[in-house]
Amino acid sequence: MFVDRSRPGAAEAADQVAALVRTHATLLAEHNPRSDHAPDLGDATLAIVLGGDGTLLSVARRCVGLETPLLGVNLGRLGFMAEFDTDALARLAPRVFDGEPLRTRELMLARASVFAPDGSERFTSPVVNEAAITAGVPFRMIELDLAVDGEPGPTVAGDGVIVSTPTGSTAYNVSAGGPIVTPGVEALTVTAIAAHTLAFRPIVLAPESVFEATLRRGNDGPAPAGTTLVIDGQVQASARTGDRIVVRRNEQGVRFVMNPEGSFWATVVEKLRWAARPQFRDTPEID
Repeated sequence: MFVDRSRPGAAEAADQVAALVRTHATLLAEHNPRSDHAPDLGDATLAIVLGGDGTLLSVARRCVGLETPLLGVNLGRLGFMAEFDTDALARLAPRVFDGEPLRTRELMLARASVFAPDGSERFTSPVVNEAAITAGVPFRMIELDLAVDGEPGPTVAGDGVIVSTPTGSTAYNVSAGGPIVTPGVEALTVTAIAAHTLAFRPIVLAPESVFEATLRRGNDGPAPAGTTLVIDGQVQASARTGDRIVVRRNEQGVRFVMNPEGSFWATVVEKLRWAARPQFRDTPEID
């Protein structure tokens, strides 16, 4: 079980979940999600993650390649990735821990790398949601030469570019005007951030495509300022003019437990308010 007990309400929730687990199974260990080290899950058949979406993203990157599926219990504000809360887990505990086989979904992950002009790799990281190339301090417009599968593409000027996984399509990508990609579709989505053109539209790439962005003009301030590659809103790597950022599919994914009572579309409608109608004022009908 992963939990940061220093968070408000986390210790109480952790004790409640631990009691549920012990009623139906064996609790092997408790981990702090803030650790930078890959966890040793041993013989665990399930890893429970208590926290918000940020906690789930952090733990998921550390568990890439492990066979143990993750079960998210939301303690945050939105909880889009976490398919359970403590009440739902308590209600479904017999089915989750010792009942029917778990329904799981393997998430397609990406990998983002920064290469110096001499070709040496300076940074690499798995990506659960998105890799965002952001302008950074002093926030002048940057220019990126784009390429896909080795084929030169356009040069885009603006505040940067977002490359998202299907999971990340409902995060930064959708806020920047990119499309929502359903979980069953494996793809990489490229969305510009405030492009200085009316002609740039988001594009959906095949899952095996390789996206490249060479920084033609960046904000070369001293780290941590300046143009930055941001992974899942949590991990940062500086990028300087001439650097090449490559985003491709990661060889390994990560598996999440699905709520048997939930669905992706219900989550999109209820939590993101997809296609919600305007709030009309009640007025008497006029003949």
